Formats: sequence, C-alpha cells, structure tokens
Amino acid sequence: MRKFAHHVHIRKRYIIALLLLPALLISGFQKVSSYFEEQHIAALSWTVANKLIVIDPGHGGLDPGALGTTGIHEKDMVLEVSKKLALILQEAGAEAVLTRETDRDLSDPVADYSYQAKIQDLSRRVELANSRNADIFVSVHVNSFSDPREDGPQTFSQPGSAESKKLAQAIQFEFNRFLANPGREAKQVDYFANRMTKMPSTIVEIGFITNPKEEKLLLDEHYQNKVAWTIYAGIVRYFAQPKPAFALP
Repeated sequence: MRKFAHHVHIRKRYIIALLLLPALLISGFQKVSSYFEEQHIAALSWTVANKLIVIDPGHGGLDPGALGTTGIHEKDMVLEVSKKLALILQEAGAEAVLTRETDRDLSDPVADYSYQAKIQDLSRRVELANSRNADIFVSVHVNSFSDPREDGPQTFSQPGSAESKKLAQAIQFEFNRFLANPGREAKQVDYFANRMTKMPSTIVEIGFITNPKEEKLLLDEHYQNKVAWTIYAGIVRYFAQPKPAFALP
C-alpha cells in the first residue's frame, strides 16, 4: 500500500511538472525575446541622434486631466514619465524638448480654466513644436473610462497622415511587447494636437488611470521608467524605418 501511494505521489509530481512546463517555456521565451529586442533597440539608438523631439506632458496647472482611484491626477503622472523619456532620449543623443517641466499649462493665467484657455494651451504646445521644426511630436497622457476593467496602453495619430500612423504603430508595437495589459492597436482619431502639428505626431495613452491595478503600476517608479523606455524604443523603431524616396524635380 505504501509502495502504491509512493508511485501515486511521484505520478502527481510528474503531471504537475508537465503542466507547468509550457508556462515556464513561454516565460523563458518572453525573457529571451525581450533581451534580444532590447539589444536590437540599443543597436539602433543612433537613429535618434541629433533629432529634435518635442515631448508634451498632457494637461497641467488648472487642468488636472483624469483622476485616479487613489486621488492622483493625470497631469502629475504624465509629467514624471515625460521627464524620464526626455532623459533617455538625451542620453541617446537626441534633443528632447518638454512643453512643460512643472505643474502648469501654457495658457494665460485665468481664474477658471475655460474652453478658450484649453485651446490656447494646446495651440501653444503645438506652436512650440512647429516653430522649432521638430522631427516628431509625442503627447503623453493616461486614459480613463467608466468601466474600471478597461486597461492597456494605446497610441493615436491623425487620420490621413501616413508618417504619424507609422510613429503611432511603432510605439504601440513596443507597448504590446513590453508593458502590462498588451493587445490594443494604434488608432487614427482627429485630435487637435495631432491635426495642427506640421510633423509626425502621436498621442500616447500609457494606461488607464481608472483601472486600480494599472494605476498602481503607473504609480511605481520602476514601471514609469519601463514605460518611458518603451516609448523611446518605439521612437527608435520609427526612425529606423526606411523613408520614402523623393523624386528630384
């Protein structure tokens, strides 16, 4: 009887090991794949050297943006990630310009933040990029929704802009490879900032602040660094793509 029980115990351990094996193999493959992707991005980092990239931390000042379940405001969260992204780009040799570096917006001081103030704020962010002839414009935001189950980062570009679409898709590709809650697709939606920029641009939603689990991740500095690096990886991937040749007149 003891011998039979011993064999049953071994058999159970064997079955458990077989059940765990696929998960372990997948986990190992993902780690190896991520490592080689990181090395690939590092090898392509020269593509952003001397590029002028305007990073726009959304909202600020009297415009707090979305509110998280913990009371954190979108404006504060995206500013932290944007600063980290700017530093990574600068270390790679790019000129990274932030539209704001503190808790402020770009509109004239007003008692109440109105629609007119919002348009003025957005217009000045865009004008900063246009007047500097930036190579790309990246506006960083967090998403929100009434259903707290909605999650995942997502990028948006202006309908009709092929280069902006490529930029959004490149960043979305890295989002789905490296960040939590992957699976969303880059979309083309008519937003003011993307419409008014003269260069390829994208609005980057780094996650849902209304999802408690994702909000907790976004509040973690290690994850913020990961988000910033992932956006950087998408930017590198975009600039590494072959550009269309122009016929000489």
